[in-house]
Amino acid sequence: MSEQDDEDFAQDTLIQAIENQLEAGEPAFVQAVLNKLSLVGYERDEIIELMALVLADEIDVMLRDDRPFDLARYEQGLRALPELPEQAP
Repeated sequence: MSEQDDEDFAQDTLIQAIENQLEAGEPAFVQAVLNKLSLVGYERDEIIELMALVLADEIDVMLRDDRPFDLARYEQGLRALPELPEQAP
């Protein structure tokens, strides 16, 4: 598997995770953010990709800091969209 394949697989996995959250209605703020960004004119695919970037950021920080998934930080990141999270040092 090439590095690009790995990245594509990771992106697809994150997008699927967002889709699963939307389908389950949990956490509820995921749907709220989708609705908000739809109202201001973003396409659904574009919104899901932005959300996947926020999820990736939270997972990266979680692994780097060896801590549990921070749902509040994830929500904060999503609610800040379309502003993307700053890469934490």
